[in-house]
Amino acid sequence: MDLKYVQTTCPYCGTGCSFNLVVKDGKVVGTQPYTRSPVNEGRVCPKGTYAHEFVNSPDRLTKPLIKKDGKFVEATWDEAYDLIVQKFKSYKPGETACLASARVSNEENYLMMKFARAVLKTPHIDHCARLCHSSTVAGLAASFGSGAMTNSINDIAESKCLFIIGSNTFEQHPLIGRKIVQAKQNGAKIIYADPRYTPTARQADLYMPFISGTDVAILNGLMQEIIKNGWEDKEFIEKRTKDFEKLKEVVMKEDYSLENVSKISGIPVESLKQTAEWLGTCKPGAILYSMGITQHTVGVDNVRSVANLQMLLGNLGKPGAGVNALRGQNNVQGACDMGALPNVYTGYQKVTDEATRKKFIEAWGVDDIAEGKVGYTVTELINVLADKPGEIKGLYIMGENPMLSDPDLHHVEKGLKNAEFIVVQDIFMTETAELADVVLPAACFAERDGTQTSTERRVQRWRKAQNPPGEAKEDWQIICELAARMGYEKQFSFKSPEEIFNEIAAVTPSYHGMSYARLEKPEALHWPCPSEDHPGTPILHREKFATPDGLGIFAPIEWKPPAEVPDEEYPFVLTTGRILWHWHTGSMTRRSVTLDNEVPTGWIEINPEDAEELGIKNNEVVRASTRRGSVEIPARVTPEIIKGVMFIPFHYKEHPANRLTHNALDPISKIPEFKACAVKVEKITKEA
Repeated sequence: MDLKYVQTTCPYCGTGCSFNLVVKDGKVVGTQPYTRSPVNEGRVCPKGTYAHEFVNSPDRLTKPLIKKDGKFVEATWDEAYDLIVQKFKSYKPGETACLASARVSNEENYLMMKFARAVLKTPHIDHCARLCHSSTVAGLAASFGSGAMTNSINDIAESKCLFIIGSNTFEQHPLIGRKIVQAKQNGAKIIYADPRYTPTARQADLYMPFISGTDVAILNGLMQEIIKNGWEDKEFIEKRTKDFEKLKEVVMKEDYSLENVSKISGIPVESLKQTAEWLGTCKPGAILYSMGITQHTVGVDNVRSVANLQMLLGNLGKPGAGVNALRGQNNVQGACDMGALPNVYTGYQKVTDEATRKKFIEAWGVDDIAEGKVGYTVTELINVLADKPGEIKGLYIMGENPMLSDPDLHHVEKGLKNAEFIVVQDIFMTETAELADVVLPAACFAERDGTQTSTERRVQRWRKAQNPPGEAKEDWQIICELAARMGYEKQFSFKSPEEIFNEIAAVTPSYHGMSYARLEKPEALHWPCPSEDHPGTPILHREKFATPDGLGIFAPIEWKPPAEVPDEEYPFVLTTGRILWHWHTGSMTRRSVTLDNEVPTGWIEINPEDAEELGIKNNEVVRASTRRGSVEIPARVTPEIIKGVMFIPFHYKEHPANRLTHNALDPISKIPEFKACAVKVEKITKEA
């Protein structure tokens, strides 16, 4: 018997935990702790514990598939490639679009970006960061000059006050939850704001339930109370920031008195006062947030308000402080870093800058690349496909599943069906793959080498533990082979992920000092790491911000309600989110027998008072409807959600929350409003 351990990084949330894959006779059969990781120190959550279970699922894709007469038939790689090349070569630049993936490596996202811009010459490249943290990238870049988590996971434990808003950390990022517990043991005050009494709420010293979509009002009210009491950090404001007076003009309005904020948000005045006092007097303090802040039509406003609060308090550039945007997927940070976005190349170098465009033309050794204009985001792309058939003809989708992950699924389906030709590259036959013309079988995390970048900007290694099943290939190999057939063999002549990473480091200033040799150490490296002797940067903005003049920028923000608010017909607010046992569209966790056995079905949470008024009992199947569709789903009657608000987890294709959600977008980041829309819930009456 051949038994070995292969150390790798978890394929689920953005925390970046490490563990060992147990490999028996060439097959992954289990996980074991890897204790040298500074992130998780050998501990993992349930998803990490059972991360091996989906790897050898019987329904893994193993051969290329081509759709003929509405049905998939097995094909050779040559047949699949020939068809793709024929189709893609028939389209003009800009008639195709590519979706990269937060689930694959940095190397593979970089290649997809390079393929889109250099081979297809299209500016339309995006990925699911658009659906989770695009507002963080835009908002923090506007305030601080850099759109990423400012501090390390480990120094959360050094905080004296943690304000968690829009993040159910103990379910979404359990090993970051462990740092919250350590901070509490060290005497920190824990404040938690959320419409639901989650496992995170149980750890809080102060829990504030509030109505989804009122974040800016809450944050402005807290800033008013801090300024009134003189708790702001005057020296930090004077030396490190600008436009404070503009902010003050807005937050000191009567609109944001604690009495008014209480009416808007549902939070008692005393709770708001206590929060402001702890924030103002317990330093250093950190804010942790996730998609509860970002997934709104005012997502960028929410993020900038969080930045305003932390600059006001001087909580930046030091351990235990910071604006800590917790990334949802394992490599959503890395996919952004790699330029899998319509407006930037790697390292957030702007596509509209002609000198940067020339730099990439030269670095890639090509005559031309996509014109220097901002392409469509995935949310705009779906709208164009649905509303302007023929403008975008071909799609190349790697490891994304918009048919479950995007808002207003009827609209998504209409858009995808309007595409002339779709290629999907994935490990399972997802809901999106079913609509494709060609499906290419890819490798999963356990079958590839590469790197991924966690929520704290830590770049870490994946290590190959087994071969992909059947004829499946690693994504980087597929892209290289396809590019070669399109006439770009020289530009895609990579023989290993390490060779690709070396090119990434060469063209990306924040990765310049990184190499596989340096990443072998368990602590890995945080970007920016500009030179080979640089130790990496766990904490951003220590001396100055990344803005041109080094100053943080206050932004006066007025509160606006969600795009769709309750009315007589749809009287409740619907919000969505994750649970501990499952991950995103469920394509991996729901094929893990242990995880799916824990929570095999979706539900809608209803406050007992609302349930009583509706005549609904616990576990009764009800109909939840919005203006976009309806879902029949079991009711979970619980006091753990506030009156007037409903919650559905978004992992279940049998109860797809995103059939109901609104595709109204933030005007800057183009993120959809997943966290607030109007819903009605009814008993299902049996037909006579």
